[in-house]
Amino acid sequence: MGRILAIDYGTKRVGIAVTDVLQIAANPLDTVHSKDALAYLKTYVQREPVEAIVIGMPRRLSGEDSDATQHVVGFMRILQREFPTIPVHTIDERFTSKMAQAAMLAGGLKKKDRQDKGTVDRVSAAIILQSYLESKNIL
Repeated sequence: MGRILAIDYGTKRVGIAVTDVLQIAANPLDTVHSKDALAYLKTYVQREPVEAIVIGMPRRLSGEDSDATQHVVGFMRILQREFPTIPVHTIDERFTSKMAQAAMLAGGLKKKDRQDKGTVDRVSAAIILQSYLESKNIL
């Protein structure tokens, strides 16, 4: 059984999270610059078996595409081309940044650490991944 990788894609930074090998828990992994994301993922996939990739899809509150949606769709297509044997799934990422902030506050992170956007991106990716894992168990 391979890991599941989750991505919180942004035009500046990409938050990455991963499951354990049993696909039970989502853990923040890293934050990389968006231009380095593909190379990072290629290296990771060579090192670890990855069963699926989940990418957060940005939407407006109304459910319509946001300004960032086109960037995520473009990156998703690149992932599908570069990793043709790994399925790429999307999941609604509305409120993940707010949920990440709340989780970090509840976890006792210092204010300085909570303001670090890289940390927020990693935790957001973990929330995206946890949402995906929960949706798999419901279906």
